[in-house]
Amino acid sequence: MIRVLLVDDQPLLRSGFRALLGAEEDIEVVAEASDGQEGLALAREHLPDVALVDVQMPVMDGIEATRRIAADPALARVHVVILTNYCFDAYVFDALRAGAAGFIVKDIRPEDFLHAVRVAARGDALLAPSITRKLIDRYVAQPLSPGTGTGLRELTNREREAVALVAQGLSNDEIAGRMVISPLTAKTHVNRAMAKLRARDRAQLVVLAYESGLVAPPGS
Repeated sequence: MIRVLLVDDQPLLRSGFRALLGAEEDIEVVAEASDGQEGLALAREHLPDVALVDVQMPVMDGIEATRRIAADPALARVHVVILTNYCFDAYVFDALRAGAAGFIVKDIRPEDFLHAVRVAARGDALLAPSITRKLIDRYVAQPLSPGTGTGLRELTNREREAVALVAQGLSNDEIAGRMVISPLTAKTHVNRAMAKLRARDRAQLVVLAYESGLVAPPGS
C-alpha cells in the first residue's frame, strides 16, 4: 500500500486529489495539510511514502517544507513531489535542489497523476518526463567533459556516463540503449552512483550532475 500525504492550501484541490487517490486499491491518503509547517509535522507523524506538496502556501512554503523533510534522517524514505500550476516556473529547480523527487503539473491527466505517484513511491525515476526535459533543457543541456566535478571522483567511468545520461532525462531503458548494456546493468550503474553521491533519488542525481560540472547550463 502506497501511503500519501497531501499538502496544499486549497481544500477543493485536496478533495479532488483525495478522491482520485482513494479510489485506487494500492494507494491510501494518510493525512492532509494546508501549509508546509503542518505538512512537515504530519510527515513525521505518519511517515508517508509520498508527500504531494504545493509550492506556494502560507506559514511555510513547499520549498522550505521539502528542504526540512529531506534534511531529516527519520524521513529518508519520504519522497516529496512538488505540485505546480505551470510546466516550468522559477520554483522547480529550487525544489529539486531542496530534495524533491520530482514535480507534477496540477492539470495533469488523472491516469498520469496516478502513475507519477506510483513512480515516486518506487523512487526510481523522475516525474512528468516531458516537463522534466524542459527543466533539463534550461539548466543542464550542454555536456562538459566527464569527471570535471570533484563530487564525481568516486564514480567509475561507466557510472559517470550513466549519471550524465540521467541528467539528460533518459530512463534506464534509454540509458541501456545508449551505453549498449542491459537495462538491469544500467539500473545498477545508476543505483551505485546514487549511493556513492548520497543522492536520495534520480532528481537529486540531476542536480548533483549540474552542480558538479558534469553537465552545465546552456551558453556556459
